Amino acid sequence: MPYYIYRITQVGPVKNLEKLTEFAKFKDASAAAKDMRKSADLTQCKIQVVFGENELQAEEALNTVRPWEPLTGDDW
Repeated sequence: MPYYIYRITQVGPVKNLEKLTEFAKFKDASAAAKDMRKSADLTQCKIQVVFGENELQAEEALNTVRPWEPLTGDDW
């Protein structure tokens, strides 16, 4: 399954996802994303690597809102 690199810009609650490229290996995708982050102006967007069976699954993973879990007690 491929690794996708996306440029994510957020306007209000809506995320705009732009697929930049895809790689077969995580190491290659990670290196490319790091290079993109160095050369891009990231004030309005972020570059993210995501794993997915296809583009639809990758975009669903990027749009999924994870529940916030507070750190309490012994979790510190």
